[in-house]
Amino acid sequence: MTWALNKTLPAGTDSVYKTIKVKLCYAPISQKDRAWRKTEDDLSRDKTCQHKIMAKPYDASNKTVQRFEWVIERDVPKATYFVRAYAYDSNDEEVAYGQTTDAKKSSNLFEINSISGRHASLDICSICFSAFSVVALSVFFYIEKRKGAKASSSK
Repeated sequence: MTWALNKTLPAGTDSVYKTIKVKLCYAPISQKDRAWRKTEDDLSRDKTCQHKIMAKPYDASNKTVQRFEWVIERDVPKATYFVRAYAYDSNDEEVAYGQTTDAKKSSNLFEINSISGRHASLDICSICFSAFSVVALSVFFYIEKRKGAKASSSK
């Protein structure tokens, strides 16, 4: 990914920027019928951008394009996304943002397909733990029966 400050802004606009956070955001098509992804004007309640890509201190001296790599995590669900970069001040309040899409969030969108299926190792582990739990339950049941039989025969 690459990002840079808009060069058409007046000099010094970025003087309050302290931290840049880049997030993966759900496009409107992936928000439909999903209240847990809805866009809100109040940023403290906004659920559009739930996946953090990166956060780092803002370097005001670097006016060139900044680059970084990000590997999509396994817990990112299948959806249509865009990327948004937030600039935060020293009080950790958002003062600016930029995004890879237009204001209507209808262009420059991309889709992430989630990992589907299970691994054989997961199936083997679940079988082993299930078998262990049945054996452990049987052993404890047998021990309790013996203790009960000894207690009733000693009376």
